[in-house]
Amino acid sequence: MELRAAIERYLAELTLERGYSSHTVRSYRADLADLAAFSEGLGQADAAQLDLETLRDWVWKGSEAGLAPTTLARRTSSARTFTAWLTRTGELASDPGLRLRTPRSGRRLPRVLTRPQLDTILERLQRRADDDDPIARRDLAVVELLYASALRVSELVGLDRADIDREARTLRVLGKGARERVVPFGAPAARALDAYLESARPRLATSASGDAVLLGTRGGRLNTRSVYELIARELAEFPGSGPAGPHTLRHTAATHLLDGGADLRIVQELLGHASLATTQLYTHVSIERLRESYRLAHPRA
Repeated sequence: MELRAAIERYLAELTLERGYSSHTVRSYRADLADLAAFSEGLGQADAAQLDLETLRDWVWKGSEAGLAPTTLARRTSSARTFTAWLTRTGELASDPGLRLRTPRSGRRLPRVLTRPQLDTILERLQRRADDDDPIARRDLAVVELLYASALRVSELVGLDRADIDREARTLRVLGKGARERVVPFGAPAARALDAYLESARPRLATSASGDAVLLGTRGGRLNTRSVYELIARELAEFPGSGPAGPHTLRHTAATHLLDGGADLRIVQELLGHASLATTQLYTHVSIERLRESYRLAHPRA
């Protein structure tokens, strides 16, 4: 069902069947119309395309725009009740709103790892992978690829073997709005991926594996929930605002690229952002990190 049509059906139910006041329905309408416009801007005009990443990006965009905490909380609540209704009516197979949280007041920038923090995670995963456990090798490849290519989790788990060019060290990914792009990955990610494909994937593979690159414990395509759980475990020891999920590695990659002098439009292309304004969020992160380093290190800060 088209997203805006679904919203109208939902609002009609709130009015006619649940007896919500006109004021409450107006608030829901404004919030959901903004969500629909945001989703359409990503090339996602169908209700079935509404996912957790879209919801989180929409909420964080509002946070970056300076919306009041009460407004952000209301918008988050509007989205959660709407996705719950979409799930009950069969438009969505599972409810992405269950994992949607309101950003903490005063903390609007996304979670970004420092290089030492990232090194700690990767070194720990490498030690586990060195024991030749297939799941450990897969987990290392997951984290290396998420960071190396700044992938969305849906792009990562959607990879097929034909999407990998191991000689050129590139991946062909299908992003939001069914937009295809080719992204590079570096030597550490290549080593982790090669080790996984050569010695771990064959041990995980079953008749259900198909051409999927990353496999779960039962041999089927690795699901997004498993990736979220992996990243949340690895991030548990590091404090920070924002969701502790795979998007953290995407945020981190973009910020580290800009810290290293990468052109903003190149980062936009890597991330697959339709609008440069979305990518500019990471310039704010870099500036904020510079300010904090200055405050801590400069004797006359």
